[in-house]
Amino acid sequence: MKRPFVSVIIPTYNRPGALAELLEALTMQTYQHFEVIIINDAGEPVDAIVQLYPELTIHLIDLPKNQLHVYARNQGIQHAAGAYIMFIDDDDLILCDHMKTMVKALDDSDLVYADAEIVNYREEDNRRVPLSRKVFAYTYDKQYMREFSTFVPSGSMYRAEIHEEIGLLDESLFNYWDWDFFLRVQEKFRVKRVAVASVLYDFSETGTNQSKQLGKMRYYLDRLAEKHGLGHLPTKNFFLLLEEPAMKQRQATTERIWDGEMISSRYAKNIQGE
Repeated sequence: MKRPFVSVIIPTYNRPGALAELLEALTMQTYQHFEVIIINDAGEPVDAIVQLYPELTIHLIDLPKNQLHVYARNQGIQHAAGAYIMFIDDDDLILCDHMKTMVKALDDSDLVYADAEIVNYREEDNRRVPLSRKVFAYTYDKQYMREFSTFVPSGSMYRAEIHEEIGLLDESLFNYWDWDFFLRVQEKFRVKRVAVASVLYDFSETGTNQSKQLGKMRYYLDRLAEKHGLGHLPTKNFFLLLEEPAMKQRQATTERIWDGEMISSRYAKNIQGE
């Protein structure tokens, strides 16, 4: 049976150490029938990092000016050759069986997403050191997803033909592009949550994760709500929202497989002269 070819889409902007760790994680995947599309959003050059991983089929797209992450992802989608597409942010990681599990889950689905561990890191000698971790695992329900999205886009995988039906990502929804994409997909296609925490989602105190910027998010949240008829949605601290009774009721069991050890990239080793 022919294995599906996967296009891994990675937008990046000035995170060389994290990007190298992600590429290292991709070399460790037990499923290796994929290409990697890196979209450098007019950040510092990453050619030297790409060259450290010759065993990966990497296509590097250097954007001439900074267009922000949703535009970058759309560029990756339009260059993808795979029957399946996998999103992942440059500062997130996947564990070694992740892609194999996702491909298998797509046997009877059109979009699948995994549970995650939310990790707080500190930077040390061009490496990330985990400080704390929290499991992120919630039941999937179509109505729940219209109230608060628990969709983790990093590591999610879907059939590329979905875009023929719903178009590309909505670049006008800077903060909520993923929630919008998910809502559009679930209205027309089969969606499944995979109960394995095989994604490490960076939510570091010193990082630039967009989900922290509450002041900028209200405008985009209102646009999302209007587009999908969601009514008024609250803008609150992410972790405080997870502690509310309604979210507690949605918590689900998951297989926790990360041993807590971080990947050491070739980039970090080169800098340290190892």
